[in-house]
Amino acid sequence: MNDDTPTAERAESGAPESEDTAAAGTDERERLTAELQDAQDKYLRLYAEFENYKKRVNRDKEDIIQFANERLLNDILPVIDHLEMALKHAARERNSSLGQGVENTLKDLKKTVQKYGLTEIEADGKPFDPLVHHAMAQVERDDVDENMVVEEYRKGYKLRDKVLRAAMVAVSKRPSREEKKGDTQNKDSE
Repeated sequence: MNDDTPTAERAESGAPESEDTAAAGTDERERLTAELQDAQDKYLRLYAEFENYKKRVNRDKEDIIQFANERLLNDILPVIDHLEMALKHAARERNSSLGQGVENTLKDLKKTVQKYGLTEIEADGKPFDPLVHHAMAQVERDDVDENMVVEEYRKGYKLRDKVLRAAMVAVSKRPSREEKKGDTQNKDSE
């Protein structure tokens, strides 16, 4: 009997042990699979964040390189303005060697700053654009369309696509109807 009892006990206890072991193995496998999935998700998120960081750093680096000379060019703009004013005053005197020297200096300076991306904003005769023009006055004019730049007080400049200094301009507007009526009445009475 002693031999039968352990065999019976082994048979009874062996079956539940194998089911428990299989269930424990399945639970462990599911737990490990979930951990692996979590680790893969974390890795993918971290990799995506790192790629975005690299792109952002490269973009910032390009911006720094592209606009590194912005402060210097901004400080040079008044010098260009003064040379242009000197050239206007020198134009009164024909064949002035001083005027010719100022003109050559201005040409060379403009050529140099253009190498670094500085360009003039065209204003005179163009439609008013508040992104690149700063309206200083409105002028009533019949001979041009409304909201056109009719006079440029100070040139504007861009550094590549960025406005460094807006052009100061006068903008056209249509004469008011009261003035037109007054003009017509004055002409009729003459």
